[in-house]
Amino acid sequence: MKQLTVRDLSHIAIVAAAYVVLTATPPLNALSYGGIQFRLAEMLYFLAFYNPKYIIAVTLGCMIANALGTIGLIDVFVGGGSTLIFVSLGVILFAKYKNAYFFKGFINKAFLYFAVFFSLSMFTIAAELKIIFNTPFLITWLTTALGEFISLFIGALVVDRAAKHIDFTK
Repeated sequence: MKQLTVRDLSHIAIVAAAYVVLTATPPLNALSYGGIQFRLAEMLYFLAFYNPKYIIAVTLGCMIANALGTIGLIDVFVGGGSTLIFVSLGVILFAKYKNAYFFKGFINKAFLYFAVFFSLSMFTIAAELKIIFNTPFLITWLTTALGEFISLFIGALVVDRAAKHIDFTK
């Protein structure tokens, strides 16, 4: 990765702060933690397809939001680590589809593939919740994956449309 400029650091800080606000502030915080999660902030993951600096941004945002959540320090590392690993992998695996679309331009293929991939990765969060709160693993995985897919699907539409008007590559 290239050396980060002050502009890059500013973008990272802004996106990380946006992630925290969209996750940890009322009323969104009621939906952001626990066995059924819907984090609107997850839509910011798609920025990483335009510039890898946003992997840092969403990872930091996730770690800060998780520090403010119900589980505490372990969630900072499990959730933050999961975000770092799976967003990075998703960008590597699906970047080649970034300019391809389903349904006559309706949804970006890379974004849709990533939404499915990242939703399936919620097994890490389900395992964490199983260990800490003894929640049923399979049900928790399904509910967190479903919430993740819905928020990422919405995010795929929003970020793809926004990228037509905003240059996220800089």
